[in-house]
Amino acid sequence: MTTLASLDALPVPSTPAEVVDEFLRLVMIPDPQSAARFTAPGIRIRFTGNREMHAPGDTSAFNAKRYAWVKKKIERTEVVAGGTPDETVVYSLGTLYGAWPDGTAFEGNRYVDRYVVSHGLIVQMDVWNDSAEWLLVRAGLAVL
Repeated sequence: MTTLASLDALPVPSTPAEVVDEFLRLVMIPDPQSAARFTAPGIRIRFTGNREMHAPGDTSAFNAKRYAWVKKKIERTEVVAGGTPDETVVYSLGTLYGAWPDGTAFEGNRYVDRYVVSHGLIVQMDVWNDSAEWLLVRAGLAVL
């Protein structure tokens, strides 16, 4: 587990993309308390299915129910042109890998996360991925 002393020794992210990448690194440990250092009070989180959440710990708790474990393979982080210190939009794109609650492994589950970063803190986070479709297939309710 990350300690406060070790957090102080880490380099401070200086760009919106670095803020998002460090936030995701910490969330995937999972260390939602340390990840919260990169979120603004009142952060607005909309997770898959338009679920409203209010802190990184909420997303970790949701993931703990949906997956035995899950990680992101970040393929790229994109910063939208025209950002300002007041508002910069950052996308994280890649795939999820992990295991479903029954232990069945998966990989290649696409995700797109959209972040709004303001003065070095994430103020908004929107998350989309293919998990719902994959769960429908596993239940025999859909075909890919």
